[in-house]
Amino acid sequence: MAVIGLLLGMTLLVWGTTGLAALFAHGGWPEGVSLTRTPMALRHLVMQPRDLPAAWPDTPAESLSGYGLFWGLLIGELLALIVLGVFVVGTVARWKAVRARRRAAADSLAGAASGSGSGADTSYVTGRTAAEARPADARTAVETSPVTSQTALGSSDHTRALDAVPGSTQSDSTDDRAAHAAGISGGTPVPGSGTGPGGPTGIPPVPGPRTPAPPSTEALAARRPAGATAPGVRYGAGRGDTAVRAVLEAAGPVLVTTSDAALWAATKDARAKLGPVHVFDPSHLLDTPDRLRWSPLRGCTTRETATARAAALLAPVRPHSALDSATADAAETLLRCWLHAAAVDGRPFRQVLRWAQGAAAHEPVRILRTHLKAAGGAAGELESALTGHPERREAAQELTARALGALSSVHVRDACNPHRSDALAWESFVAEGGTLYVMGEAIEDPRTRPGAMPLLTALVASVVERGRGMAGRSSAGRLDPPLTLVLDDVAAVAPVPALPDLLADGVALGLPTFALMRSEEQARARWPHRTLVG
Repeated sequence: MAVIGLLLGMTLLVWGTTGLAALFAHGGWPEGVSLTRTPMALRHLVMQPRDLPAAWPDTPAESLSGYGLFWGLLIGELLALIVLGVFVVGTVARWKAVRARRRAAADSLAGAASGSGSGADTSYVTGRTAAEARPADARTAVETSPVTSQTALGSSDHTRALDAVPGSTQSDSTDDRAAHAAGISGGTPVPGSGTGPGGPTGIPPVPGPRTPAPPSTEALAARRPAGATAPGVRYGAGRGDTAVRAVLEAAGPVLVTTSDAALWAATKDARAKLGPVHVFDPSHLLDTPDRLRWSPLRGCTTRETATARAAALLAPVRPHSALDSATADAAETLLRCWLHAAAVDGRPFRQVLRWAQGAAAHEPVRILRTHLKAAGGAAGELESALTGHPERREAAQELTARALGALSSVHVRDACNPHRSDALAWESFVAEGGTLYVMGEAIEDPRTRPGAMPLLTALVASVVERGRGMAGRSSAGRLDPPLTLVLDDVAAVAPVPALPDLLADGVALGLPTFALMRSEEQARARWPHRTLVG
């Protein structure tokens, strides 16, 4: 059948190419070029490729094209068909891989719901353990229910599976099954147990309609597949292996920050099979020609986005002393207004550095005062900051210029000048289950030499806010599949201000976060007023 299909396809291709070449050469379809005569013409052309009139004896030679035009069109059509075939095969293979990944994730969740996959690792750093957080009465109610009795039928197989998982014990498995069953039942007694509002008969009243609440952190942890790495904070030298496992085990899109090129090299090929892989590497630390470009002005046409972006850009250089809070607030006001002015006027991001260095200081004031898309009151805020206390203004401008100092590098300026394809990749990588690697140099003292750290911090903060927005707009109140944040060496690469909040409620929002650092002292130096508990 394949040979017959190939011959039929070549016949159609030669017939169509002959007529198309004559149409291009003489402006009309030649007479006598029929589909039934094409097999004989194809045989003649194989033996004498330059004798086109002899291949079509019933057609006048002057109505046919030259052999050069004919073969050029034929080869071009063959190449176009090959490219189209490769594209179709790749698209189908990718679609099947995505479906298989989603089916595997659904099977793992179903297995966890039946009590077969509740051996997840819960040994990460927390303020209290999951066993302490569970109510004793809920555990007792679940253990006496028929649901738990049915789950216990496969306890021997489940115990043997847990023995193969490092760090898992039978008591942990029992507690996780109890917590998961309690989360499913919502604390309602099981019918037939002789308790509850149904009385001794065990018949419960008919419940009314209710809106399902987002799952708790404990319930989500119980649904994690057995042996999976649990999100949270990790300290020490072994965090590299944890980062690799977290990236490879992620069921959905992944955001990775790192200063170690080995993490990118060890995971990029496996992640490429599940979705697109992008790299934001403004300092060109990786040996790859494919780098994503991103402008910090993206979305700054709104006051809220400009405020969050300015705070993220200044986070690595912002002083922690209360005496310098006025200077830091003034710098944030200046940078917020400059970002907003550049965004609404369509200026490049490097223009913000020029304003921070004192060039054309009143130009952004004019833009904010006259532009139709500018937020109300922004011009007054900027003018007040520029004409206020001279020493405070100079210190704020110096702080802002230091945060944007990496723009003096050609590579960094190019990384902040996105093309249309970069914008499309940025918009779609979460929905396509892709991976974004944010690569940067590890900097211990960014207040004196921040490098590209402010840009990396702003990018990570933007991804986090985008994920929060998508979770808030979803019906379940969380991302599904989740957006996994693997923040390797986060304190020295991209110290996101919202990291404590991510560790506290990221799992419930579908944003499981792995914060990997060298020591607790490093964490306290970056987030001195918050405790990292996750």
